[in-house]
Amino acid sequence: MTIKLWDLAGAEDNRRFSPHCWRIKMALRHKGLDVDEIPWRFTEKDAIAASGQGAVPVIEDQGQTLYDSWTIANYLDEAYPDRPLLFSGEEGKALTYFLKHWIERTLHAPFFRLIVLDIEKHLHDKDRKYFRESREKRLGKTLEAFAGDCDAVLAALRGALDPLRPVLAESAFLAGRSPGFADYLLIAEFQWARAVSAVQLLETGDPIYAWRERVMDLFGGFARRAVGYPV
Repeated sequence: MTIKLWDLAGAEDNRRFSPHCWRIKMALRHKGLDVDEIPWRFTEKDAIAASGQGAVPVIEDQGQTLYDSWTIANYLDEAYPDRPLLFSGEEGKALTYFLKHWIERTLHAPFFRLIVLDIEKHLHDKDRKYFRESREKRLGKTLEAFAGDCDAVLAALRGALDPLRPVLAESAFLAGRSPGFADYLLIAEFQWARAVSAVQLLETGDPIYAWRERVMDLFGGFARRAVGYPV
């Protein structure tokens, strides 16, 4: 049976930029599961009404509708334990849960500041007004004021990434010798940026750059083949 995934798209159906959806897109390839990725826009709330909320990722599988990337990842390991696991036991899951919150509280904001205006440029016409109004209400300022100085925000992001460098200088993946959901949490942020922005986030000598290359080559280069800008 093919899993249905509602996946945030830009003006073009194949420009997929949600970091939360990218977590699950990579997780589904890791599990080797068939998936039908359905393009979805911010204003298409009715299409995911069965989930009881208004954001993606949403999946439909075996008669169930689930949302939230962490919930979906746990479901995939529980429902398909015979497929490669996303978490290496309860200890590995706990550390990955910490990483999830660290990424969301430390990295997500500078990524968003760097690309917010590029996101708007790549949105479908019907989404642009919603995106600007909803984000400016949430931020309490204009998108332009939030974005600030690109060079300063880029420097802040590179500094925020620093705790990852000694790990990735010694280990091929955040999950260890082989990739896991920890890696998909982080690559999702980079795929979010690459889908909409030409900003060069990493220098080529950075161990995070080398890690990103490895993860983008997984599953036959699935992440690398996605529509986006050169990195």
